[in-house]
Amino acid sequence: MGKTLIEIDEESLAVAQEACGTKTKKDTVNRALREVSDRVKRHEARMAAEHIAAAALDLEDLTDKAVYRPGRTAGDD
Repeated sequence: MGKTLIEIDEESLAVAQEACGTKTKKDTVNRALREVSDRVKRHEARMAAEHIAAAALDLEDLTDKAVYRPGRTAGDD
């Protein structure tokens, strides 16, 4: 873990400390960074799952009755 000197908005830090339930600046910043990182990873996983689902679900096949009712035609009643 690296050590970095940065300026932090004290008002935002106080809000983040309250939301995270942390006491120190270091704990607050690290917790906030982890939460953002986790959010990004969840979003990427959701996008990947949606891509997989979209590839597996071909809507044209679902709307083409000949595909899911083989052997039947519109006049077979």
